[in-house]
Amino acid sequence: MPASSDTPSSRRERPAKPALTRAGLVAAAVAVMETEGLHKVTMRRIAQELDTGPASLYVYVRNAAELHAAVLDELLGRVEPPSEDGTWRERLEKVLTSYAHLLLDRPALARSALVARPSGPHYLDLIEILLALLAEGGVPDGQAAWGVDVLLQHATATAAEHAGRTPGARDREDWHTLETALR
Repeated sequence: MPASSDTPSSRRERPAKPALTRAGLVAAAVAVMETEGLHKVTMRRIAQELDTGPASLYVYVRNAAELHAAVLDELLGRVEPPSEDGTWRERLEKVLTSYAHLLLDRPALARSALVARPSGPHYLDLIEILLALLAEGGVPDGQAAWGVDVLLQHATATAAEHAGRTPGARDREDWHTLETALR
């Protein structure tokens, strides 16, 4: 007897779901963050997006904090690399400005970045770029390492502080102050 349209299909009749991967998990998390906000990037919500159970995601990330750090790392791939034009300071300023804009455009991510511990390839690339620019400027290695930390913390804290505020004249003044400090 043919199955009626009310009868649920067997799982075996459905096509197989694509295998889960960390990259797929992070891509789904970025998509959810961009459309619904970082507060919606939960294990349960991402599992729903990937048509799986939340427990299956813990193979790829330990918790939501690690997932948020992975989202941040993925987005750091969008930071504009330095051009060949300009002095090392101008190029450093452009990279840090691109980083700050990335966070300013995503207020919740800016606040999360204060405590996130990204360690992925895009974060490491950003660190290498900043270290190379500081080395080009003659900054000794030890000071450059501390300098990268301070520069990123300053840009992150500034973005987090301004996250969610309606831009106004005061914000333009603050942004000018940040750009001046970066110089």
